[in-house]
Amino acid sequence: MSRQDWRLEGDWLKNCNCAFGCPCDFMAPPTQGECQGFLGMRITSGHFAETRLDGLSFFIVVKFPGPLHEGGGDAQPLIDERATPEQREALFAILSGEHSDEGTLFHIFSLIVARLHDPLSAPIEFEFDLPARTAYLEMPGILNSRVVPIRNPVSDETHRIRVVMPAGFEHHEGEVAAADIDCAGDLAFSTRGSHSTLAHVVQTPQGVAA
Repeated sequence: MSRQDWRLEGDWLKNCNCAFGCPCDFMAPPTQGECQGFLGMRITSGHFAETRLDGLSFFIVVKFPGPLHEGGGDAQPLIDERATPEQREALFAILSGEHSDEGTLFHIFSLIVARLHDPLSAPIEFEFDLPARTAYLEMPGILNSRVVPIRNPVSDETHRIRVVMPAGFEHHEGEVAAADIDCAGDLAFSTRGSHSTLAHVVQTPQGVAA
């Protein structure tokens, strides 16, 4: 297939096993040595060539033995069961990185993942409130994650932190929060009170547009 145009706009969520403030965003090694987490989005508006992707969600569970730039990672895509065969093919084409410029998110993903596990498909319940820094993700029997604001350990007041990356390949600005994760599938893991980033993104073949 020749390179196709595509665009994904929507609510982006990245939760992992690291301490608040994802070390990857700061070019630092994972908090516990290895990286386990997931990222993905609910597409409010999107397409691949002529195939519309509005309203669908996808997530990717990952496990890396060390810093992501060193590669050697495992990944397992999780796809909204409502996707038609044509939409599934379109999402996998985007995730492959073959329709993206070098140095953009999905191209980098294709270089650092050594083992791509068979995708899983299930209903996806996804609640997302960027200003409130809350989210809820449920894929029955596969993935459950709840996101809440970080709280001050002394006053118990909510604590707000934003990460701004003008040249970021994942997002340009994200709200940092706290995540609980219970993940099954091939790359099973659980965390409590670990890192979360919430963002609104526009991804294109040329990278992050917003």
